[in-house]
Amino acid sequence: MSNQSEDPTTKYHSDGFPKQEQDQPGLTGATEPRPDHGEDTYQGSGKLTGKRALVTGGDSGIGRAVAIAYAREGADVALSYLSEEQEDAEETAALVRAAGRTALLLPGDITEEGHCISLVNQTVGELGGLDILVLNAAYQENRDGLENVSTKEFDRVFKTNLYATLWIARAAIPHLQPGSSIISTTSIQASSPSPQLIDYAMTKAALVAFTQALAQQLGSTGVRVNAVAPGPIWTPLIPATSWPDKLPSFGQDTPLGRAGQPAELAPAYVFLASPEASYISGAVVPVTGGRGF
Repeated sequence: MSNQSEDPTTKYHSDGFPKQEQDQPGLTGATEPRPDHGEDTYQGSGKLTGKRALVTGGDSGIGRAVAIAYAREGADVALSYLSEEQEDAEETAALVRAAGRTALLLPGDITEEGHCISLVNQTVGELGGLDILVLNAAYQENRDGLENVSTKEFDRVFKTNLYATLWIARAAIPHLQPGSSIISTTSIQASSPSPQLIDYAMTKAALVAFTQALAQQLGSTGVRVNAVAPGPIWTPLIPATSWPDKLPSFGQDTPLGRAGQPAELAPAYVFLASPEASYISGAVVPVTGGRGF
């Protein structure tokens, strides 16, 4: 391997990104340049052989990278996503199946409590159980002042990022056996909030408390609860956040000088779900390009 490939400042796309906009929820094919999910690089070693995982927001971005890595580590994967993201979900499912694992497609809206309960029930019914729950789906939007945030938008952010987290975890807990893991996706926004993402940042801070409290509740059962805190990561959510003028400098203010790629998040989710992390619970793992959490 060359020195350049080992240099984290140049390992992936290190420039800013072209101005672009998408409607929510954002699609991989319309994201320029295309995010790297580890399709050509992630190599598994059997860390999760025989496990059954449910990944919300599993169609693209961080969720796709996690699904690919989990499958290549030996896990079957259920993917939760919006019906508008069917094309992305099908691509992710094909990658899971190419690794020789089962992919279960579960479209629907997690802002609806009934669907959240159904996600768990379908996963358990089709995969025969549930060992890893990755609570990754999220919604964010650029805000031009708290006074301009409508209750409807506030509800959408909180129902996607927090209510769904509670509903899905609550339904999953009775199915989790010792050795199982719950992993949520929080954010650098939890500790270093941007005013343009005030409501999103509120939910991500709440997920830290959720992780730490639930880890204490479930510790005696042998179920571990952790979180990953991404920094600026290039996913379809970014051009769908209505801030095209920010994209040329997106991620450039990190110590590593660039935005991260979804592929750089996947190993953290694998580690936290694996037996090697058996004494880690209640932790938040920052993957932030050097920014403090």
